[in-house]
Amino acid sequence: MIKISELTQSTVEALYAINKLLPQLSSNSKGLSMERLSEIADSDNTLLYLGTSEDGRILAMLSLIILKLPTGNKAWIEDVVVDHTVRGKGLGRALMNHAFEQAKKRGVKSIDLTSRPSRKSANKLYQSLGYELRKTNVYRYEFS
Repeated sequence: MIKISELTQSTVEALYAINKLLPQLSSNSKGLSMERLSEIADSDNTLLYLGTSEDGRILAMLSLIILKLPTGNKAWIEDVVVDHTVRGKGLGRALMNHAFEQAKKRGVKSIDLTSRPSRKSANKLYQSLGYELRKTNVYRYEFS
């Protein structure tokens, strides 16, 4: 049985587990500091959901960002990662469904996310949950 909860307090255990998950999401990940994890835990619009096992091990995470805009509340999902040892067991789906329900409770009218084409399982999951590929340009400006 997996429990999904929101990170509201930074702990050494959470920091360690998240820093173990991040490289599985991106090889460019530099990891988090305790200070950065505290900023996230204290944020009103960045919600970090953790999937934990019965024995309390953090096995997955998802970030839900709530944007309050003049055009209405929108959300963005980022940093979805499930530990490689438990992939394919429904944990990603459970996190996504939880984020959906939380966004709905907050009056969000749409949720966006991006995923690299190489993440085939993740893309298949998102599509199976009703997310549609958008025809849009995505622009990025990188600060040096």
